[in-house]
Parts: sequence; C-alpha cells; structure tokens
Amino acid sequence: MTNEASSPGTAPNLPDLDLAYAGAPSVSEEIGWLGEHASGRRFGQEQDREFWLRKAAVLDRIALKEAATYAPEVAAEAMETADQAALQLIEYDVAHTGLSLKGAELVTGSDHREYVRQEYRAWS
Repeated sequence: MTNEASSPGTAPNLPDLDLAYAGAPSVSEEIGWLGEHASGRRFGQEQDREFWLRKAAVLDRIALKEAATYAPEVAAEAMETADQAALQLIEYDVAHTGLSLKGAELVTGSDHREYVRQEYRAWS
C-alpha cells in the first residue's frame, strides 16, 4: 500500500511528515470542515474520498502531536483512533479505486497511516 513500509516500533520519518502536511489547514479548521461536510449530506448518502482522506489526515496529525507530547499510554487512544480512520480511507479506496489489500495481513496501523500521508501529499 505504501512506497516504503514503516517498521513496527520506529518513529515516522519527520521530513516525510513535514512534506505530507505542508500547507495543511490548522487542525481546528479541518475539524470544522469535516463537521460541515458531514452535516451537509442527506441521510444515507455516502461520504466521498476527500472526507475520508481529510479525516484520516487530521486524526493522524493529532495522534502524532499526542505521541510527541505525552507518554505512550496517554497517547494510545489517539493513535488507535488515527489507525482506525486510516483503515476507513483504505477500505474506501479498496471499494472505489481498485486498491488491492494483497498482503494486508502483514500491514500494521502505522503502515495504514503512512498510506494516509502518501495520499494526502498527492492530494494537496
């Protein structure tokens, strides 16, 4: 799913993070956009890829900040939430773009989040 897989237990490459989220709106602006986008759709209407990408990216940014600021047990919930949001984007891409999950049993949550960074960088 990614060009370079992350190794479990290693920190992400910071220049890649800077590049992935360079010029990104503030976290509060992104949360506002997500709320407006979610509330503006009709009941039962599926969210689009931009929604899932921006949601996964902002939750990744929050988790990264928490991991850099707090002890691992404190940041664990934010990390898990970011992993789940990244998986939602991947599931959307599998269903709509033909992304293959071949070898998915070998992929970790951090790999999912690296995919989010790669896709956000390409989108922005």
